[in-house]
Amino acid sequence: MPPRADSTAPSATVTLTVGHADTAVALGSGDVEVLATPRIVALCEEATCIAMVAQLEEGETTVGTRVELAHLLPIAVGQQVVAEATLEKTEGRRLTFTVSVTSEKGLVAAGKITRAVVVRKDFLERAGE
Repeated sequence: MPPRADSTAPSATVTLTVGHADTAVALGSGDVEVLATPRIVALCEEATCIAMVAQLEEGETTVGTRVELAHLLPIAVGQQVVAEATLEKTEGRRLTFTVSVTSEKGLVAAGKITRAVVVRKDFLERAGE
């Protein structure tokens, strides 16, 4: 269940030391050995999921519905980044998070991620499982 209006907004951070598997070359999103935009999105989504773990009812999960992200700085293999997600707004079952990724170089990426709270079993049935 989404948090009450008077509660502290759920948030979480995830740290990553960039490896070759995290690069644009490895993920097919470019031909340079730097942190790939798709990997940044996944890192931010991971932080949103962690932020909501204690907020969900038994059998619920969240699924991604929208990503808006500006990728601002290149990050080389071996450097560390920290993704942070904070729940900004709750509208029914829709959750909007502010996300950012930083490194010692500064702001790497920033944006918003929207997720929806769903009943896992019902969602998987709709997916055809």
